[in-house]
Amino acid sequence: MQTRALGRTDLAIPAVSFGAYALGGGYWGAQDEAQGVRAIEVALELGMCAIDTAPVYGLGASERLVGRALAGRRARAIVMTKVGLRWDGPNEPGDPRVAQAKPQVAADGSKVPIVRDSRPAIVRACVDASLSRLGLERIDLVQIHWPDPHTPLAETLGELLELRRAGKVAWIGVSNFSAAQIEEAARILAPIPLASHQLPFGLLTLGAARELLPQARRAEIGALAYGALGQGLLTGAVRAERAFAASEGRARRATFQPRNRARVNRALDEVVAPIARAHGASIAAVVLAWTAGESGVTSVLAGARNPEQVRENARAAGLVLTPDERARIRAAFEQLRLEPGAGAGWRAWLRHWLRR
Repeated sequence: MQTRALGRTDLAIPAVSFGAYALGGGYWGAQDEAQGVRAIEVALELGMCAIDTAPVYGLGASERLVGRALAGRRARAIVMTKVGLRWDGPNEPGDPRVAQAKPQVAADGSKVPIVRDSRPAIVRACVDASLSRLGLERIDLVQIHWPDPHTPLAETLGELLELRRAGKVAWIGVSNFSAAQIEEAARILAPIPLASHQLPFGLLTLGAARELLPQARRAEIGALAYGALGQGLLTGAVRAERAFAASEGRARRATFQPRNRARVNRALDEVVAPIARAHGASIAAVVLAWTAGESGVTSVLAGARNPEQVRENARAAGLVLTPDERARIRAAFEQLRLEPGAGAGWRAWLRHWLRR
């Protein structure tokens, strides 16, 4: 599988990486652990060696499953996780972070408040807990999951630098940051390069290409695109008439309301599907290939819950679309109009992803 340098680091990651968000269950419904482990094994066999997870995905469940899958295979994988979101104490009275917490659906269907907290002590505890769940001595890339407006960025990055000196962290990145916050992070870390920025980017979130991807190119920062398949909506398999279980988070998302699903599927059926047939590929593979081929994108994080989905995602890494095909796909989704609140703009999409 084709690999690309992650910014100015020594990490070479595939154009399509394994996104382990859906392995956490909860928001996505129960995960068959054996299927999840096998999915990661197949990803490694196909050269999809970079695995992106986070403590908050399933409240530790995703990291534990990744750790189980990597037992005896550590040398074959690049492991990327995050810090800065917690679901347990300390919750001091009056802490504005707690007041601004967002709920996430746990595996048992209950809602758990997720707190943005990037204080140094929390960051250290978060890294240590991730190392334990993953069964690792060092994490290849640790990213600040979301900005914490109540903690100076210099304090958070200073702690991550200490953890790097201690050998627990190899490289440092950020996620869901603004352009100004990315510049600040790069200044604080210098001369060590800011490795990456993880951002929502795909056919439903084209706005990121106007500011964040050009910035990544100029500053030589790796860009990890998440949400390219729109939580499965852009695979073409989620038709307007499909019913979701009440416990599944997608049932509550505006983009998954029947009228919006119908509009997205119309664009897929009329524009993307014929291109997929011409290449002998799936709609999902074409969508991932389109995203991975955008200037500035280092890797697309493609979620999967079973081996079949992994194999489909991996096909995208070798799929080359013509300039005309790329232009037709972009035009179809630039013209797409979803109902208000559906996340058509990247800032609106960010708001809808606060549970992520």
